[in-house]
Amino acid sequence: MAIHITGGHVIDPGRFNGMADVLIDEGRIVAVGPNLKVPAGATKIDAKGRLVLPGFVDLHVHFREPGFEYKESIQSGAAAAVAGGFTSVCCMPNTNPVNDNQAITEFMLGRAKAAGLANVFPIGAITKGSEGKELAEIGDLRRAGCVAISDDGKPVMNSLVMRRAMEYALAFDVPVVDHCEDLHLAEGGCMNEGVVSTELGLPGMPSAAEDVMVGRNIALAELTGARLHLAHISTEGSARMVREAKSRGLQVTAEACPHHFTITEETVRGYNTYAKMNPPLRTGRDVQAIKDGLRDGTIDVIATDHAPHATQEKHLGFAEAPFGIVGLETALPLTFALVEEGVLSLEAAVDKLSTAPAKVFGLAKGTLAVGADADVTIVDQHEQWEVDPTKFFSKSRNTPFAGWKVKGRVRVTIVGGKVVFEADRMEG
Repeated sequence: MAIHITGGHVIDPGRFNGMADVLIDEGRIVAVGPNLKVPAGATKIDAKGRLVLPGFVDLHVHFREPGFEYKESIQSGAAAAVAGGFTSVCCMPNTNPVNDNQAITEFMLGRAKAAGLANVFPIGAITKGSEGKELAEIGDLRRAGCVAISDDGKPVMNSLVMRRAMEYALAFDVPVVDHCEDLHLAEGGCMNEGVVSTELGLPGMPSAAEDVMVGRNIALAELTGARLHLAHISTEGSARMVREAKSRGLQVTAEACPHHFTITEETVRGYNTYAKMNPPLRTGRDVQAIKDGLRDGTIDVIATDHAPHATQEKHLGFAEAPFGIVGLETALPLTFALVEEGVLSLEAAVDKLSTAPAKVFGLAKGTLAVGADADVTIVDQHEQWEVDPTKFFSKSRNTPFAGWKVKGRVRVTIVGGKVVFEADRMEG
């Protein structure tokens, strides 16, 4: 059925920014502009006073299926995604079993199709079992539908293995994504190493643990010519090295997460396990460096690192609780806060949530161009609301933003020409 979105402010980064209507038919964008010829029987969506945007694309989520469905399933994760305006998500391979073979990839794609919500793009493991020793069958993973390779959650410590992975990835034209952490430097740590960790008596993870691996990966990308994507960078040093690598024309891209540009290590005070993540929350200086990197284009995209955990797991002692927070349903307002602050223009913020991530992984998404898949997010930029984890569509509630008053809310999400989320009709 055709859909006619009327009266909205359309932002298609790099292509269009202004008042227009959008016509969707047979799952694709048919036209964008004023006074459109609309087929009889088309469903009308009034977007007056709202933004009409390309569906958001998240390059970094953990949906936990197979193996940890009590934390999140592909069904519940996809529901959380569309509630947050994300029409496409890329799922990391640290499932059980690890997504290191064609069968697991196909299973995930089958579950995503059955859910019928967000587009789900699997990311395959770099090494078998993500053990960092023997390369997975990268070609098979690519052919099965993986859009990148990563051992996220477990950095590839062996530099020779990482070099070989980059060489194979280059042959199959697939980006290599790394969680940059020197496990020896970070061993035993559970938060950023610094004044706060000392005062709390918690073992720290120095920023150098990230910086060392960012530097190594950039050196290997230069050696091999591979496409390197750096996950969730969080330090001033990482941003500086990425900026320098880009200045030399290397194929290096980077992502930042909303929590890393919104809150600092101070949030851990009170032993708040909902503020425990890896990379950990850093200092105010690091937060400013991430904002600067987003502003000047050093950091290409905003990704959530959506990492659900069961409540009982997060209620363990700080040292024992798992790393990670959920992020799909809070990413939009936290990103739009950068617009309010003057860090990003509205179009730049939309770009980092949609068009830019699609480009980084080579996905045919993140645009409202005629003929493109009709993945659309309609947003009320000015709506104020309070973050209430009990209303999340995710199975998990582990967020440090509970009770926050935020601005900017998804009203409608359309995937492939089908309305999959309407805020007025759905509650988490």
